[in-house]
Amino acid sequence: MKTVKLLCTAFLMFVIAGVNAQEQQQESQKPQGHTNQNKFRQLYQEFRDPSMYRTASGAPGEAYYQNEADYKMDIVLDDENTRLSGEETITYHNNSKNKLEYLWMQLDQNIRKKDAPALEKGSSGMSPASTASRFADQYLKEPFDGGFNIEEVKAGGDKLSYTINNTMMRIDLPEPLEAGESFTFSVKWWYNINNHIVDRARSGYEQFEDGHRAYEIAQFFPRMAVYNDVEGWQNMQFWGSGEFALPFGDYEVSITVPADHVMEATGVLQNRDDVYTKDMMKRYKKAQKSYDEPVVIRTQEEAVEASKDFERKTKTWEYKAEMVRDFAFATSRRFILDMMAVKMNDDSDVMAVSIYPKEGNPLWEKWSTRVVASTLQSYSDHTFIYPYHKAVSVHAKNQGMEYPMICWNYGRPDENGEYSDRVKFGMMGVIIHEVGHNFFPMIVNSDERQWGWMDEGINTFVQYLAEQEFGERYPEAIEGYDTYPSRRGIPANIVPYMRGNQDFIAPIMANPEEVYQLGNNAYGKPATALNILRETVMGRELFDHAFHTYAQRWMFKHPTPEDFFRTMEDASAVDLDWFWRGWFYTTDYTDIGVEDVKKYYVTDKQTEKGRELLERYGANPDEVDAIYVVEEGDKEFEKSMKGKSILENSKKLNEYVMDNFSSEERNNLKVPKYFYQVTFNKPGGLVMPLIVEFTYDDGSTEMKKYPVQVWMKNDNTVTKTIASNKEITKVVVDPDLETADVDLSNNSWPKEETPNEFEQFKNNTDG
Repeated sequence: MKTVKLLCTAFLMFVIAGVNAQEQQQESQKPQGHTNQNKFRQLYQEFRDPSMYRTASGAPGEAYYQNEADYKMDIVLDDENTRLSGEETITYHNNSKNKLEYLWMQLDQNIRKKDAPALEKGSSGMSPASTASRFADQYLKEPFDGGFNIEEVKAGGDKLSYTINNTMMRIDLPEPLEAGESFTFSVKWWYNINNHIVDRARSGYEQFEDGHRAYEIAQFFPRMAVYNDVEGWQNMQFWGSGEFALPFGDYEVSITVPADHVMEATGVLQNRDDVYTKDMMKRYKKAQKSYDEPVVIRTQEEAVEASKDFERKTKTWEYKAEMVRDFAFATSRRFILDMMAVKMNDDSDVMAVSIYPKEGNPLWEKWSTRVVASTLQSYSDHTFIYPYHKAVSVHAKNQGMEYPMICWNYGRPDENGEYSDRVKFGMMGVIIHEVGHNFFPMIVNSDERQWGWMDEGINTFVQYLAEQEFGERYPEAIEGYDTYPSRRGIPANIVPYMRGNQDFIAPIMANPEEVYQLGNNAYGKPATALNILRETVMGRELFDHAFHTYAQRWMFKHPTPEDFFRTMEDASAVDLDWFWRGWFYTTDYTDIGVEDVKKYYVTDKQTEKGRELLERYGANPDEVDAIYVVEEGDKEFEKSMKGKSILENSKKLNEYVMDNFSSEERNNLKVPKYFYQVTFNKPGGLVMPLIVEFTYDDGSTEMKKYPVQVWMKNDNTVTKTIASNKEITKVVVDPDLETADVDLSNNSWPKEETPNEFEQFKNNTDG
């Protein structure tokens, strides 16, 4: 018992000494007079306080409300003069507890007024060289004037006072709109439709060589702004990058276009028998039962024929949509149309639809509608079952834009119908992304004007999942690739951005207008962060349940970033404040490396360091029956101990085992020969789980994953002791590139030497 007691005492003192040393080191590193900079501190300062509207769990509160806006519109598209005019009657429902003295509307087309402030928001230095056409467009031509022309605003036949401030319009109410009441008014307007190929706008027309046009029309009507418990009126100006914040409502829309046009739009087509030919109706009914392949509703031949000879007659298409936040449509005499049915998990049918000019073929007729169908299935699996009756993919050159039930997508073969993998996967990726926007933000209705990442980043993350699943459903589509070649979401792909010049990198929690590289900041980085959260931090089961919870809590509602962050923690019991703080509120990056590896042996012989440790804690080394460790390189001990187990090297430890364990227990004991002390450092600011692969002298490997909390008390270094019966020959941090580590040169022990430029040249030319 004396041996047991002394051994336990010695080991206890050893542990205490190690802990105290670590705490002293950490304490000495804390800057004096500064606030707590621990990465694991809670986000109380960054988050809004919970309220009756939004709970601390991330769910809508008992007093949550959202105002609604219902629209009845009559729209006329003048193809000859490329002009759109309209009249709308809006019924605005004040579901808040507040009295409203005025209403705010969005006039997004005003960004295309010839004197719009947005045209001057950036730098415009002189280029040393330019094409003649670009120079003429920039300096010689009169700017295009595409802003709204408001003709009248009325209520009950009386004119309403209104004020236009750039892209926002304030409607002054005759008397305050009380809580729970509604107000109906009308607006009449028109504007010149822009050529979106020339100015790269979100909507407009493309003019083809034969003089005909394809129209993709959105933001075409004065739209109600959001009023809620977070912002009050969200009346931030539209500068181009920050997109839209819109209330839900019901729409009844009549759109008059040339009679030979084919159209798709948000909502249920009310007069299909009037606007479809008899042949189109037959094909449409067939498509409603076609689950395996698309049915062409309007053929390429029919579209070409319509483009040869057309009359100046018109036709009106009528649509209704319930509980949508916006409305858009696409129309052209050159459009081909195809559809197929998609069976959802609740046994409902949704129509996957594509509409495109012949310039999209053969790529579009082969893949577009299939991609739409697969996207609806994947997104529904990861969030909620798609609630609308259709999803439409419209081919538009250089476009990628989303609206409820309909979206514009690029990806065009060359004039010979040939296309590369880059064009094909670019088309597939943008269709998945834009169709996916039906879920974020068309249904989970976040504020795009303020938080671009909440729709773009979350959607890009689910896009990555949907792309991988599309490759599994259609392996012929990714022939030559092991998996779908996703552009965003893979941790290694965000590394160049993460290690870039920090002067040009903003936190994810930045307004889109403040960001230099919006694609990386609002799309790529948050998508990568969520992929890492799912695969490396939380695990799929916990993540997927929490993500489902968020999507279902906030479908058809207006969530904020805090609602997302809180729900992910609330539904998983995983403390993620460190993750949100690092990835979303800072521009820190991941860089974790192997600083040092030391090998130790166990012995009964006293060592100088062992004596010092015991004496420091008041023990007499000659009276304590202790065991000691010896670092490799101590020639006095190493020769006699190498290759032996710890029980062979330590008689005292062997006696302890024989005295305190049964024969069966001794047979199950681990008896390592080697002890390694591995020190990991973290030059980067982000804390991440420590993923390590150990390689042994027999060629075998072992993967160890230490939780992120290893960095909780020391943000610089972490030391781990590894007991092994085999010699470690290699240590690699993050071997599968899961954490977006920006510097791999320090990830290995022994350090992997990178050949210099001469050695690389020599290796490439030898032989």
